[in-house]
Amino acid sequence: MATDQPSTFAFPGGSLELFIEARGDVGAVRKVNEDSLLAAPPVFLVADGMGGHAKGDAASQAVTQVFAEHIAPGVLSTPEQVLDAIHSANDAVRDLSTVGDSGTAVAGTTLTGVALVDGGEESPYSWMVFNVGDSRVYGWDGRVLRQQSVDHSAVQEMVDAGLISAEDAEQHPERNVITRALGAEDSVDVDVWLNQPTDYSTYLVCSDGLTKELERSEISAIFARHEASGDFTGITDELVQAALEAGGRDNVSVVVVRATTP
Repeated sequence: MATDQPSTFAFPGGSLELFIEARGDVGAVRKVNEDSLLAAPPVFLVADGMGGHAKGDAASQAVTQVFAEHIAPGVLSTPEQVLDAIHSANDAVRDLSTVGDSGTAVAGTTLTGVALVDGGEESPYSWMVFNVGDSRVYGWDGRVLRQQSVDHSAVQEMVDAGLISAEDAEQHPERNVITRALGAEDSVDVDVWLNQPTDYSTYLVCSDGLTKELERSEISAIFARHEASGDFTGITDELVQAALEAGGRDNVSVVVVRATTP
C-alpha cells in the first residue's frame, strides 16, 4: 500500500497527520516472498518468515492476520493490547508446525514494528517499538537515523560481548543466525520501548533484505534528501530499488510512517 497524501488520525486529546508508505519486493534471487507487512494505523509492522524454514511465508502472514484481528483500526491501542497480539501471533505460528517438527522444519518468523498507543498521563500518545528477531525499526529525527530495535542474532551477541566489531558483524558468516523468533518456543520474549512524540517524527520499519544490502549511511542519505525537499512521497520505492540494485539477495519489505501535528 502507499498513501501519497497524509491521513488524519484522531484520538482523545488531539490528532495527527500521518504519511504512510509501504512496499515489499521478492528481491532479485528468491522465488518466494516470505515477508509480510501491515501498515494500518495504529500499527506498522514487518514480519520476515525464517529463510530455509518450512512455511516461512505462512508464518509471516499469520502475524499480520492476528494483528488485524486483535488491534482495532483507527484508534489508539494500548501496550497491553499490542503485547497480547504478539503472544497470540506466536501461538498462531506455533500452530503451523506439526508434532515432531524440529530445526529448520519449525515454522518461524521475525516481527518488528511500531504502534501508536495511549501515552497515559505524561502524553496523549506514545510510539511503542517492539521487536523479535533481526528485522529493524529506525527513528528519523529530521537529521539523524538511529536504530531503535536491537537485533536478536548470533553476531549481535558477539558484538555485545566485544568479540567482533559492528562492521565485522555485517560480513560475518553467521550474520543470518537469529536467536529469537515467533514460533520457535511456546512463549516469546519480546523487546519493547516507549518513545515520546518528540523523540522522532518518522519511523522506518524494515526486513533485513534492506539492511543487509544498504549501510545505515546510505539509508540515512535517502531520508535526508526527502527531508530537504519536504516531500516523502516515493521514499519506500527508492529504498527498495536501492536494495535491489545492491544485489537484492533477500525479500525486501519497507514501511515508513511520518507523523505531524495538523
